Amino acid sequence: MKTNQFIQELRNSDLESWILVQKDYQKYAQGEDIMECGFNKNSGYVYIALENGISIASCFGQDVDYIKYDFETGEELFFDTYEEAINN
Repeated sequence: MKTNQFIQELRNSDLESWILVQKDYQKYAQGEDIMECGFNKNSGYVYIALENGISIASCFGQDVDYIKYDFETGEELFFDTYEEAINN
């Protein structure tokens, strides 16, 4: 998805989520390689997916979740902090 299309599809609370996700990326994961940024229409999550397997995500302007994807099992694990996601 192109950046301009991604931004145009976001609504008020989605834009709030995008700002929260960006702030947390800058605060905790700056320098980590980004795989993709996007919006999941099914879950409502706006996210930055990192190459290290962690996604920084928020939906409806709520607090950020750190989601770690287990490539072996396909399971998503949710954490309250980036540090917890890294150490798990």
